Amino acid sequence: MSLALFSLAGRTALITGSARGLGLAMARGLAEAGAAVILNGTSVDGTNAACEKLAEEGHKVHALAFDVTDDAAVLAAFGSLDTDGIQVDILINNAGIQFRKPMVDLDPADWRRVVETNLTSAFLIGREAARRMIARGSGGKIINIASLTSEVARATVAPYTAAKGGIKLLTRSMAAEWAEYGIQANAIGPGYMATDMNQALMSDPKFDAWVKGRTPARRWGLPEELVGAAVFLASPASNYVNGQVIYVDGGMLAVL
Repeated sequence: MSLALFSLAGRTALITGSARGLGLAMARGLAEAGAAVILNGTSVDGTNAACEKLAEEGHKVHALAFDVTDDAAVLAAFGSLDTDGIQVDILINNAGIQFRKPMVDLDPADWRRVVETNLTSAFLIGREAARRMIARGSGGKIINIASLTSEVARATVAPYTAAKGGIKLLTRSMAAEWAEYGIQANAIGPGYMATDMNQALMSDPKFDAWVKGRTPARRWGLPEELVGAAVFLASPASNYVNGQVIYVDGGMLAVL
């Protein structure tokens, strides 16, 4: 088997929510596989700083700060890429937030904020990327970031769980509509990962012990451990894989 199957040379990837954490780790991994990468965040300064870091490492990188939940901002961002002659061959819908509160105390505004960031944004950006992929006639790759909560629920994170359950079926809907155009839409479901967003949970001895006891690998995952699945799903090696979710969770969903 040729490793060229996994090469991303000549491809350009847009990774949302990639100024830090899982998004930045995947962006770096795709860049190391040969892709030019477009970093995204809501903060111009934060996105530019991450961009400079990858550029210093020798990667081809472009910064594009915009709010993934704002339809007008999404349209403007893709319009900017069109003007600059930059085509997105690979899209990773990674942007996401968490909010913990019992449902009986949950404000509808917080529900909407979480669902719009974690689910609606994937539709908005996926739609614009797919429109261009279809028009070019050369296919493309869309990778949505799912979660363990795409399959199972935990108390106090209902909007996140609903959104990530939606991501699983949005991914399948994308495959159903766009596979005939050579677009593969799949998802990655991370387990409990050692990220800034999870720092409070990692620092809680009780929760930390629960994660390590519940996960067969007996540890938290590392952001760079998503890179293998991301490169596979972004590369020609996955050209007949569509509508699937790959869980990178240390075995958590495999056991009771």
